[in-house]
This record gives sequence, structure tokens and C-alpha cells, in this order.
Amino acid sequence: MACTVGGILACGPTHSIVTPLDLVKCRNQVNPGLYKSVFSGWRTITRTEGFRGIFTGIGPTAIGYSMQGAGKYGFYEFFKYKYANWVGEEFAHNNRTLVYLTASASAEFIADILLCPMEALKVRMQTSIPPYAKTTGEGFKKLMAEEGVRGFYKGLVPLWSRQIPYTMVKFASFEATVEWLYKTFLTKPKNEYNKVEQLGVSFAGGYIAGVFCAIVSHPADVLVSKLNNMPKAANGQKQMTTGELIKSLGMRGLWNGLGPRIVMIGTLTGLQWLFYDTFKVAVGLPTSGSVEEPKKN
Repeated sequence: MACTVGGILACGPTHSIVTPLDLVKCRNQVNPGLYKSVFSGWRTITRTEGFRGIFTGIGPTAIGYSMQGAGKYGFYEFFKYKYANWVGEEFAHNNRTLVYLTASASAEFIADILLCPMEALKVRMQTSIPPYAKTTGEGFKKLMAEEGVRGFYKGLVPLWSRQIPYTMVKFASFEATVEWLYKTFLTKPKNEYNKVEQLGVSFAGGYIAGVFCAIVSHPADVLVSKLNNMPKAANGQKQMTTGELIKSLGMRGLWNGLGPRIVMIGTLTGLQWLFYDTFKVAVGLPTSGSVEEPKKN
């Protein structure tokens, strides 16, 4: 339960903080070259939509990623414990990266079902100019009236293809990076450092993991933005499939907006692990990462 609450606190606020960066990234993915840079995008949006405009989509972002964080972190700790018990302590230790990968993939599969409706609404609000809706409630009612429940879940498969590899890399690379930092750059065992120092390692490990996450998941992120911005096909016309969209974008189009996303995801992931571990420390749990040798019988 504590890890579930920690996941909400880790993901909801951090994703909300980077909404202005996410807004420019999403609009440039849908309309390449719309803004020359992040700062020019913010200036243009502020001039045409007001200061509030740079926070377009913050409502569904906060709701959706809080729900996703609950599923991601809560189920990750659950599956990691369960899978380690199933295979045995020694096997789990020797093959810990495999345990991290399978546990994180299982957790993200569930978390994305929780996230998808609000992600669809967020992308629709952020990529439409003027915005699709001014508030979360208005946008929810509008999308439901236009497309029904299907409108909220039409991007689920691309979301899984973005988020499951992302989360597998996020957790496995974080665990490996923290273990590497303690073994390579720090001279004492983890338990000999105070909590503030351990939280600094959590942030550093999270930031490094975030860079890998951004690269691995970026093409699917572009597809999610495009699919959720795509208008419903007119009567008698066929809706463009994901495969057709990939072909129309080409390799270059699938990597559009990678630079801003690396900055965003690196910062985001570092802050998420910092917030998550801060909460764990506050409730008396140890910080994440770094492993001890299993006890020999």
C-alpha cells in the first residue's frame, strides 16, 4: 500500500510539473516545425493563448499519471516479490535483471489501462489549436459524446508499445545504475550512507535511467500523439491504421522531438525516484536499489 501511495506522489506531481515542455513536444510531433525551440514555443503560446495556455492538459496529466503511478510502482514491488519467491532467492539474485524486467512489464501492462483514458484526453487537448477543451471535465464529456468509450482507448496498443519497454528500461536500468554507483563511485556499503546521500543516488540513478527510457520509447510516443490527434474518419472512409501511419511518417518522422523528450524524461524520472524514495524513507522503508548477496544455507 505504501508503495502504491508513493507511486501516486512520484508520478502525478512530476508529470504535471513538466506539462509546458510536454505541450511543445506533443505539438511538434503532430506538426513538425511548428515551434523552432521549446522557448520559442512557450513565447508563441503565451502570446496567443495567455500564460495559462502553456499548462494546457495539466488536469488529465495529473489524474492519469497519478493512476498510472499507483499501478506502476505498487504492482512492480508486488510482482518483484512474487516472481523472486517463485524462482527462489538464489536464482532471483543471480538473474535479478530478468526479475526486474518481468515485474516491471507486468506492472506497466496494468498501469496503462488506468492511464489510457486521460492520456487520450491530454494529447487531444495539447495537440489541437485552439485546445480541444478548456477543462478536463469539458474535454471528457466532449470526447465521450463524439467517440464513446472507444475514443479513450484507441491508443492503448501504441501506449503499451511505448510504456512497457519504457518501464522495463526504467526499472531495470535504475536498479543496475544504483548498484553500479554504490560499487564503483562510492566507497562504503549503502547502509553506511545517510538517507539524504542515498536519496541523491536515487535521483542520479533515475536521471540516467530516464535518458535510456526516452530513446527506447520515443517512436511509440510519436505514434500515440499522432493517433490521439487523428480525427474520426468520415462516413464511408477507412480510418488510417497504425501500420499505415508508421509508413507515412517514415524513420525520420518517428524520431521527431527526441531532444526535448530526453531532457523531459531524464528530469522526470530522476524526480520520480527522488519523490518515491523520499516517501518510502518517511514511512520507514529503505530507499530503492542496490542488492546484497543472498544468504547461504
